[in-house]
Amino acid sequence: MSNLEELDLYLSVHYEKRFIDGYDLKENIINHLLELKKFTFNIRSLLYLNDQIYLSSNEDIQHSFKDFYDHQVISYVDYFSNRKQGQCQIYSFPHHVQYYDYIINSLPDGIFEHVREISLFDERPFEHEFFLRIAKSFPLIETLSINNKQPQKNKFSQQSNDDDQH
Repeated sequence: MSNLEELDLYLSVHYEKRFIDGYDLKENIINHLLELKKFTFNIRSLLYLNDQIYLSSNEDIQHSFKDFYDHQVISYVDYFSNRKQGQCQIYSFPHHVQYYDYIINSLPDGIFEHVREISLFDERPFEHEFFLRIAKSFPLIETLSINNKQPQKNKFSQQSNDDDQH
């Protein structure tokens, strides 16, 4: 395995202490694969919120990738108090997989040309503007799944001109 030249990693894990970050990838993968020339990844780590003293921010996660010169790494971190859970999503960009799971309201901007299937999850409501961002970011989407129990606060409705002609 030490002669591996390309690695595409798609991983979803539950972690007890902290999120997977750039330091973990470097120490546990990159430093052991000396012939690695191409490394793409999409990693979602979940953290059960118990009594952690410090919770990582998105800035902490981004800082952990400061030595990844050949990669543009996108990350976002969110905490869900109702579920007592945190989520961190890190991925190399451009993103080449055909599915993207557990997208939250704080999805960073970007165009995901290869993604055909997405799932959305958040404790906060998905507003109309978010769906406009989804449509722009995922131009070839075929399947959309939504897990959200909160109603929209800023409902958007547009009446056609025919409705006004009575």
